Amino acid sequence: MDTESVRSYGAVMSGRDERMWSGLAHLSVFLNLFTGFLGPVAAFVIWLVYRDRSETIAFHALQSTWYQIPWLVILWVGWTLTWLLTAVLIGFLMMPVMLVITAIPFIHSAYGAYRISEGDDFRYPLVADVISRRTE
Repeated sequence: MDTESVRSYGAVMSGRDERMWSGLAHLSVFLNLFTGFLGPVAAFVIWLVYRDRSETIAFHALQSTWYQIPWLVILWVGWTLTWLLTAVLIGFLMMPVMLVITAIPFIHSAYGAYRISEGDDFRYPLVADVISRRTE
């Protein structure tokens, strides 16, 4: 049985629930595979729901939101340039590079969700530091 708990507004949230929702916030990046943009929206909704109930969930959801937004922009610009440059054949050389770059946020977020599920802390480079400074 999970004995960790967080008290907030009279409700008790178990450590297992915190890890689950934190992990789901990180895994929301996979929604981008099907929708193109709803990953950060889902993470932001998790933050809205849990920001007053759990600092841990709020931190991971906000971290996931702000990690995904720049990646969406980077991937959109990269793939747009790749497709435009296929007209002059350079784009075909860029496709394998873009495939590897596209995999990075998915692998990184899945690793983050795994670390959270194991009970470890997980922080994205740069993003976590900015969020920590603003919430202090």
